Amino acid sequence: MTKAFTADELEKRLISFASAIIDLSSKLPRTPQGRHISLQVLRSGTATAANYGEARGAESRSDFTHKLGVVLKELNETAVWLQMIQQSSLFPPDKIVALLAENRELSRIVTASVRTARGLNK
Repeated sequence: MTKAFTADELEKRLISFASAIIDLSSKLPRTPQGRHISLQVLRSGTATAANYGEARGAESRSDFTHKLGVVLKELNETAVWLQMIQQSSLFPPDKIVALLAENRELSRIVTASVRTARGLNK
């Protein structure tokens, strides 16, 4: 069972995740492929925390669930970029394992939050 997280705790985890993505992005090679993937994973990985911040300031339940959905989409996109990095020769694959695990856990938490906000966890 996934532990319940407060909004502040989740935001801190998303910011820590985004910081780890920033660090990873800065270490990818500066080849055309590395630069492309670096910018893509940087954009989607940091958007998770920023969009969650927007969700916390939502003006309605509908706005909140929509913005949480955007957070989930960005997490899903980030997972794909991380898997590409892991399977390529751009970065040591074992260095991506923890980021992928945190991405999966954050996705589970956000999915549960969306379901709760939509009243689907009854």
